[in-house]
Amino acid sequence: MDPDTILSHVAFTTSGSLVDCVDKKVIIVLRDGKKLIGVLRSYDQFANLILHEAIERVFVNNRYADIPQGLLLVRGENVVLMGEIDLDKEDEVPPSICMPVRPEVIPQLVQARKVDREAKAAIEKRKAEILRTQHGFCEEGQEGDSY
Repeated sequence: MDPDTILSHVAFTTSGSLVDCVDKKVIIVLRDGKKLIGVLRSYDQFANLILHEAIERVFVNNRYADIPQGLLLVRGENVVLMGEIDLDKEDEVPPSICMPVRPEVIPQLVQARKVDREAKAAIEKRKAEILRTQHGFCEEGQEGDSY
């Protein structure tokens, strides 16, 4: 087998695998749950990404808003998932699944997301407290070498 044939079947598992996504519209999900959409312009060996004409898509229930972010540098260690967006299907999302909001409603949507996140955090805190006090679990980060 010649070297070109072998190289064509090698799957890159490093940041080199991003080369096919350069100059394409991508969606990126970050560790904190944010969803960024933009054109991938460049990256480095640490998978730090440069997004051009980036937006943050904010979801609350079945509504969303796109908040312009401009040019963004995304630190690679914060990326959970990245994928290319199919431009033909991007505008075909049925309104019954998710509806965009008008720009003047964005502040209310962002506030609703904040309230929603705070409510979820309070629920998670309560769950952790019950697990710790009633079921013998330890606090996050307190495991150490004792187990």
